[in-house]
Amino acid sequence: MQRTLKQTADYFGITRPELISRMREADLLNRHNLPQHASRDRLYLTTKEGSWWHPECGHQYSLSTRVTQPGIPWLAERLSLSLPPVKEDHHGAA
Repeated sequence: MQRTLKQTADYFGITRPELISRMREADLLNRHNLPQHASRDRLYLTTKEGSWWHPECGHQYSLSTRVTQPGIPWLAERLSLSLPPVKEDHHGAA
């Protein structure tokens, strides 16, 4: 599972701009909000490519950062964020 920066911020209980600011201060994101060290951090931060057709401008492309599942505790440690409590799973309980 990969999360957008918005979904990751929501998970930590902060805003997307606050998450981005902290990630930039920690030298994890560049000025375009993409991974600063894509090779080094590839297990934790990935880039998603998107494209669409615009009637006047033609084919458009975009890049956005995604946080992988192993990236959640990794980010929490680097940004001094608290992980939310784990919810108990009562499925299958008798």
